[in-house]
Formats: sequence, C-alpha cells, structure tokens
Amino acid sequence: MAIDSIKPINVADEMSKSFLEYSMSVIISRALPDARDGLKPSQRRILYAMLNDLSLSPAKAHLKCARIVGDTMGKYHPHGDSSIYSTLVNMAQPWTMRETLVDGQGNFGSVEGDAAAAMRYTEARLTHMGAAMMIDLEKETVDLRPTYDETREEPVVLPASIPNLLVNGGTGIAVGMATNIPAHNMGEVIDGVCARIGDPQISIEDMQKIIKGPDFAGACEIRGFKGIDSYFRTGRGSIKMRGTMEIEEKASGIAILTITQVPHGVNRAILQQRIAELVREKILVDISGMRDLSDDQTRIEITLKRDARPQVVMNQIFKLTSMETSFGVNMLAIHERRPKQMSVIDCLDAFIEHRREVIIRRTRYLLNKAEARAENLEAFLIALAHIDDFIKVIRDSRNRDEARTRLKAYSFPEKTAESLGILLREQASIIDGQYIFTDRQVNAILELRLYQLTGMERDKVKAEYDKLLAEITDYLDILGSEPRVLAIIKDELLLIKDKHATPRRCPILPDEGEIAIEDLIANDGMIVTLSNKGLIKRTPSAEYRVQARGGKGVRGMETRNKNDEKDFVEHLFSAQAHDYLMFFTNTGRVFVERVYGLPEGSRSSKGRSIKSVLNLGPDEVVAATQRLERQLDEDGNDITLTAKDKFLMFATRSGKVKKTALADFKNYRKDGIIAIKLDEGNTLIDVRLTSGDDEVILITRRGLSLRFTEDQARAQGRATAGVGGIKPVNGDYVIGMAIVNDEGTLLVASENGIGKRSPFSDYRAQTRAGKGIITMKCNEKTGDVVGASMVLPEDELMLMTSDGQSIRIRCADIREAGRNTSGVKLVSMKPGVTLLDIARVIPDDEDEILEDEAVDGEEAPAESTEDAPEESGSEE
Repeated sequence: MAIDSIKPINVADEMSKSFLEYSMSVIISRALPDARDGLKPSQRRILYAMLNDLSLSPAKAHLKCARIVGDTMGKYHPHGDSSIYSTLVNMAQPWTMRETLVDGQGNFGSVEGDAAAAMRYTEARLTHMGAAMMIDLEKETVDLRPTYDETREEPVVLPASIPNLLVNGGTGIAVGMATNIPAHNMGEVIDGVCARIGDPQISIEDMQKIIKGPDFAGACEIRGFKGIDSYFRTGRGSIKMRGTMEIEEKASGIAILTITQVPHGVNRAILQQRIAELVREKILVDISGMRDLSDDQTRIEITLKRDARPQVVMNQIFKLTSMETSFGVNMLAIHERRPKQMSVIDCLDAFIEHRREVIIRRTRYLLNKAEARAENLEAFLIALAHIDDFIKVIRDSRNRDEARTRLKAYSFPEKTAESLGILLREQASIIDGQYIFTDRQVNAILELRLYQLTGMERDKVKAEYDKLLAEITDYLDILGSEPRVLAIIKDELLLIKDKHATPRRCPILPDEGEIAIEDLIANDGMIVTLSNKGLIKRTPSAEYRVQARGGKGVRGMETRNKNDEKDFVEHLFSAQAHDYLMFFTNTGRVFVERVYGLPEGSRSSKGRSIKSVLNLGPDEVVAATQRLERQLDEDGNDITLTAKDKFLMFATRSGKVKKTALADFKNYRKDGIIAIKLDEGNTLIDVRLTSGDDEVILITRRGLSLRFTEDQARAQGRATAGVGGIKPVNGDYVIGMAIVNDEGTLLVASENGIGKRSPFSDYRAQTRAGKGIITMKCNEKTGDVVGASMVLPEDELMLMTSDGQSIRIRCADIREAGRNTSGVKLVSMKPGVTLLDIARVIPDDEDEILEDEAVDGEEAPAESTEDAPEESGSEE
C-alpha cells in the first residue's frame, strides 16, 4: 500500500461511527424482536433450520439438539453454540414461553433455575405453534436474503400464522434501549385481531374487554388495571404480579400458610431462602417451620406459631419477599427496519398488515402455479383432440428439437380451442385468429405418456382443467378484494384458536385503591330483619342455631321501643353479603341496596331505623322485599340487574298481579323509582323473581290458593297496576305468593304455629282471576295463614313470633301432607303469642344442633274439606 493512500482520521469520529454501526447491528440483528413475527434473528434461524434443513415437524421424531445447534450455527447464525442452545432451550420451556415453539425431550431445566442438560443429551422438534410460524413459507410469502456466507438464503421474517409478539412477548437488552413485552392469552389476542379487522376504529376500552391484559406462562395473580391501561395506550407500564397463598387451620389450632403460586419469573428456591433469611433476622417472628412439597405444581407449606395471626403474616410475606413483584412493560420492537415503541393496537396492526402481505403473496404464487398448470392442460386438451396429427408430426421428426420446432409452428383456429372448452386466458398465444403453442406447452406435449392417450385420461385432464379455471377465478377475486383478504386472515386465525387456544392462567384482580368494596367484604350468609317500627339489621346466619321441630327457640330481635311498646318483625329473609336487596314500599316505589350496606347487629340487637338506609317519605313504609343474588359474566362484570330473561312478579293485597322485566330496574336511583301503580287502599304483599315461564301460586289469609301460569300475565312497565290474579271474598286478602317447583313443596304456616308441606301436584292449574281452592283448613286451633313459601327438603326455615323469639328448623322435619289437612306444630309458643312470619334460610355447616331443646311435634288433626267455589276469568 502506498503511503499516499493513507489518510489521517479523527479517532473520536471513527469511534463514534463504528459504535453507532455496532449499536444498530445489535438493535436490529440481535436484541429486539420483529413486530411482524415477534422473533429475534437467532430464534428465527433456529426454527428455519429445524424445518427447512432437518424437517423436524411435530409429526417427526425428536433429533439431538447438538445437531440442531450445529446446523443453525454452520449455515445461518455463526455466533457460538452456547448462545444458540440457550435460545433453543428458552423456546422449549413452558414456564418461560406462553406457547412453546419447540418441543423438548430431556432435561431442559426447571422453574427453580436449574440449567438444561448438555445439548448432546437433549432432543427437540417443532411444536404445532412453532410449525404454524412457518406455514406457507415455501410459497414465496416472505422475502429471502443471503446468509452470512452467501451460500444459501434465509427468510427475512417468518409468515407467522399467530400474533407471536403479543402471545409470547419477549425480552432483550440492546445498546441504549431494552424491550420487555408481556405474554398474552392466544385466544384473546386472536379475538383482538379479528375485532381490529372488523372495526379499524375500535377504542382502547373496547379492546381491553377482549384482550384482558397479560397472561404469563407462570400462573399468578395480576393486580391492578392502571398499568394495563397504560401499556395498552403507550407501550409502557408496570404490572403488579402476586402469588397465591391459602390459610389452613389445623385441629391443634396451628395455622399453615400454603403457597400455591409464585409470580411469573420468580425462583421458588430463592423465595424460600429469602423467607428463611427474614426468619433468622427475626423480621418474620411468627413462622415456626417451612417445607417445600412442590412437584409440577407449587406447594410450599409455612407453619405458623400457635398465637400467630395468619393474615398478618401473609401480608408481611407479600411486602418483604418476591411473592409480590412487578413486571415493567416496555414494548419496543423492530417495525419497518427501525426500533419503535408500540402500543397494543400498533402490534395488532403490524401483524394484520404482515398477514395481509403474506396472503396476497401466497395467492399470487398459487395463481401463477395454477396458470402454468392450466397452460399445460390446454396443450393436452388440444393434442388429445388431434392426436393423430400430433403423433404424425412427432413420428416424422428426426429428433426432439425438430419435433419441438414443428409443434411450435403447428397452430389451430381460435374457434377450435373454444370448442374444446378452453377458456382463452390473457397468456394464450393468439396470432391472426390462430392458437399458437408456447415453449412450455410444446415441452408438455412431448412428455405425454402413452397411457395418457386413453379416453379416461382425457376426461381427467378436462376435469382438472375446469377445476383450475375455478381456482384461478377465485385467486383473482382474492387479489382484487381487500375484504376477502381480511376474511381469510380471520378464518385462519380462528381455526388456530379452536385447535390450540388455552384458558387464561392469570386472573386480573383490582389492586389496593382499585378494589371494589365488595372485594373487601366476605360473602357470608346473613339474616336480614325489618321490624314493624322500621328497624333493620343484618346478622350472620351462624348466630341462629338449628333446632329440631317443636323447639322453644332462642332470643331474636329485641323488639321494645323507647315508649316500651311492643315491636315485632314484619320481614325476615336470608341473603349473602354481596347480594342486592330491593325494597318495595307502600307507595309503589322501589329502593335497591347491597346487603353489606345494611347496619349489622347481633341476634338480640334492635337494629337501626330503615330511614337511615332508605330515603323514605314521612308515611312511607317497606311493604315487600326481594333478594337478587349477585351474578357476574365471564369478564367479571356485574350483570345482576341487566339479565334479559328475568322478571319480577308482584302480588297485591287485593289479589292483583303484575309482571315486569328485571332489566327495567337497572337504572335505579338513591331516592327510589316507581315499581308498581297501586290503587287507593291496596298494598303490595310480595315480589318474586321469575324466568317468564314459571307457574305462580297465590295464598290468602283464609287458606285459599290459586295456581296459574305466568304467561297469563303479560309483561308490563314499571308504572302499571297489573291484572287480576285471585278474587278474595268476604274480607279475605292475599298474604303470600310462591313460584311452583316440582322438586319442592308448598309450605304454609298459621298464626298458632301449625304448618305443613304439600306437593304442588295437589294444586291444579287454574285460570287467573278465579276464587281458588283450599290449601289449609283454618279453624280456632290453627288460626289464619300467616306465611307460605316454596321449600326443598334440604332447606331450613326461620320462624319469628310476636314476642321476638326466633327458631330455625329443617324443612325435612315437617311432615308432608295433602293440601286439605291442617298440619303439625312447628313451634311452641306462650299463650297470647302468635307466629308472624316464616322464611327460607340458606343452610350453614357451622350451625349447632340443639337436640336437647327439641320436643316432639304434635300433629294437628286432619280435617277433610271440599274445594271452595271456583271462578274462572281474566281481568285486564
């Protein structure tokens, strides 16, 4: 080299330029995944080598990893065998990848951080998801580029039939930047892609209803929604992950905390070391022992000291260890050959555009193949139609070249081709009305075999040609129709979802500060009571002990007011703490409250005024109540008051009934809304939840009943009065309503504590607005009917008396009898005390049975009666 060719340069400039080139090489070619297929170059090259060079499809046998690493390193990725093997191992670990791309056989490490065995001991092949990344690769769907030594070619990107960037996520540290993309549920992401295709303007809020958030390979709880919303919009956010622990109380009184899940990416062995370290440092002072019982599932048992408070220890573990950690989302990927911060919508758009390009290129490839084949079949059809002429031309030729030349000069009229059913394509050679063979067609004719000259073969050629023409038409339609391309993308994704999607592993729960109040309150059974003076309370159902039929009872609500006047319970029912309560008043309004929002009191406490809970008017009182069990949809949304197949059936004292859709009450207000229009002098007796196809029984004070089908009363709006249900006579009035259940019985109870259960089959269906039939013979011994309810044998019953006593009994202890009998004694009462109300109670396993307080029930004499006069008809 001549001295004159050496030029001085600035070292700082050269270093800056060289470092920039190195940085871009690391960013583009090593550390960051491509937004289209979600793979780094090393991952892409391993998968390509496994399929293209080694044919390791899911149906083939496993092959030594050393062979896979060797082929990848020698042909595509000359960066060292250890880095290639670690990448291969990573794609095969189910606790690392949400959908593994490699099916490993042998020791591929463990979630505790154990290293995989040497590559000479392990074997691998592609999984179905790994193979799906390369479907149609041979159909020129992606660009190819020369490998590092320019001896072969490798794909720039894989066709990627699944949105791998979001499904498996990815991590990488480049120069001056890093990426950390969380994994998501494949079924949700596919649904998100389809939703984006169907509605290109879909909002982030709507997309979050489809793609709930991260779904890591390691099952754990995800806490909070703010971080999810942040990275959905900007590509950056922080996700809080928390493991799960269960509390178990031993008979000895010692509590055990069992860790059943650790956050994704947390090493169980290191977690235990940290807990042990905190115990040694006397930071966790209530732990007496710990043992690891984990296998494929996590199970770490932590034994607490006898006087320890399990919830406190649990909170300390969450705070001081990696049982609660965070995942910093930074969705950085290569898009259009440059790093880009991408939101979830950006990732979906990049995948959709990539798949659109793949479908178009695949269709063009198939079109070219079909047209080339159709071109040959056209020559076959013409040759077979003039076989004698062609045989003569070939036979008279001295060699193949002369035969080719003579056939090339041979032509047919255009009409001859049309008569053979040949669709003249743009590629057909027509000169001066003559069909001229192409070089490809001449070669195809020369290669015809003798057996192809039979009539059957000619029919096969024509059938294949017609099929190809239909395919060509379809391919051209796809290429000319954007909606068809997008529809193909959706159909192929949904097919993969149906075959390979798995349920979500990581539930997403509110974080502190985002927690709904019901998530802070145990959903325990409650007994809600409302007295005649308007005192309301909720009491844990466990405070009411179960007794045998005929027991004397335990002290219930204290019902003396300030003026020493007797108060008594008018409404009593069982509910769960998260349930909704609808309070219907004598003025026809309805209020909606949650059970946990009611004042809590002991069994013997008075409760608080209902007016401190509901915004009642001066003369307004609660006439009826209805419990609505809280219901959630698959997304965790509360749908209790929006169910379209639920109705409320109203029954009034005068015998009118009304049916209204439950959804009509979804927009309730704190000050109440109109529920029913009541005539002057009429009051509301009961409200029941129905399905629209139920049967209803109305029961009157004098022991009459009427059963009718719900469809006899059409659904009406809230501000309506209803239609006739039963016609009470001689001062009688309705006291109760029940919904027919063939598995249960109708229980009626009288004011003197007599009751019975009768099968619903004893009550024939009638037309509403009649007088009804007898359900209980009322006399001086029984007194009038005070309550009626549908009960099941496993149900329990709460009875409340006028002196405030309560008793809880099993319905199975009440003898079943016909409707024209009087029944048996349900409760023993002092002289002058009467039974006020009955209610079904949710059984509680912790209830105590007090057999020593039970007395044998005395059965009242049965008296035969005849049905009361029946009157049919309807009244609108």
